[in-house]
Amino acid sequence: MRRRDFLGLPLGLAVPAASALAAPSARRGRVVVVGAGFGGATAARYVRILSGGRIDVTLVDQHAALVSCPASNRVLAGEKTLEQLTFGYDALRQAHGIRFVQGRVTAIDADKRRIVVAGRGGRDERLPYDRLIVAPGIDFIYDAYPLPARARRQFPHAWKAGPQTRILHRQLVAMPNGGVFTIVIPPQPYRCPPAPYERACQVAFYLKTHKPRSKVVVLDANPVIASKRILFERAWRDLYPGMIDYVPGSEVRRVDPATKTVSTVFDTVRSDVLNLVPPQRAGRIALDSGLADAAGRWCEVDFLSYASKRLPGVHVIGDAIESGLPKSAHMANAQAEVCARAVVALMRDEAPDPAPAFDNTCYSFVDDRQAMRISTLYRYDPAKASMEAVAAGILSDQPSLQEGRDAEAWARRIWTDTLG
Repeated sequence: MRRRDFLGLPLGLAVPAASALAAPSARRGRVVVVGAGFGGATAARYVRILSGGRIDVTLVDQHAALVSCPASNRVLAGEKTLEQLTFGYDALRQAHGIRFVQGRVTAIDADKRRIVVAGRGGRDERLPYDRLIVAPGIDFIYDAYPLPARARRQFPHAWKAGPQTRILHRQLVAMPNGGVFTIVIPPQPYRCPPAPYERACQVAFYLKTHKPRSKVVVLDANPVIASKRILFERAWRDLYPGMIDYVPGSEVRRVDPATKTVSTVFDTVRSDVLNLVPPQRAGRIALDSGLADAAGRWCEVDFLSYASKRLPGVHVIGDAIESGLPKSAHMANAQAEVCARAVVALMRDEAPDPAPAFDNTCYSFVDDRQAMRISTLYRYDPAKASMEAVAAGILSDQPSLQEGRDAEAWARRIWTDTLG
């Protein structure tokens, strides 16, 4: 493996000292990266490292810090705080010489090779580029649920870690003993396939500890548990007997915000807390710029370089791309390095690596300390022109304290590999 050992062992390259990047011998051009999550921030960092500091890199995001989705379900259980999961971009600026611009990208002009960033006070900034990397993340298809817009704030999805995570935690804390916490899972694909089932575990752990007469209802639009099925079913049975009701194939037909009632094709469930997770698509700038496909949902790319199939000189990574790959932080991080290598090569008039490979590892906590893992190795398949799993994902034998420690170490590694 070029990048990391299989099963999620140390991520990332050996990083040159900051002084090694301070005086490039010859400037090779400009790369602008839109979106400073696990895909975008990683790509910005690796373009600087792999070019020896010769490529100028500007990173643009509307937020001043990254709030980690990995580990955010543990905020609901009271095991983590949002402050522990919030990271600034100082290391990218100071150690790697990356310019950070806070603002919302409103347009991509692929013909003139520049983007427009909405500035404060109504003054827009236009940033030119030689290559553009876009990591727009996800947006939500709220219209999929028959729910008035004004009622959405009642039912935080918390599928982007941040203020909604805090609100959902407060709703859980305020829920009466004997109440019902309902999680509504959209059809695939959505960000992080095992995350809704981990959330059920974290909520159930909190309730078992503080409100033991309560229940968790999981209304899943999918026919089966999307990831780690055997392990989640065992964890629910062994750790939370009778507490978690899982209902697959639950397509939402109606939501009554006044009574917090969800009607599905099978049943009607009334809740004290309703965690309504909408279906998802590529982030707004992907739709507005034409990067997304005709259906307006995901972005098609060349998996050797992550070059967009719609806009020249633009690369797309992370959750926004159309593929059979899981939409996860580890996957975005891995794609970012492949993309960064390809961009640096292309700017040297060289061909990208013809055989990229990486792994994807995902940990899920089942209580406050025990976790479990799935790891899958992917290689580029030239016949299919896509990244394909080499074999079925390798699962933990069972949740354990050691896997919990490994999960904590994995999180620290990916935060460091992303942000320096």
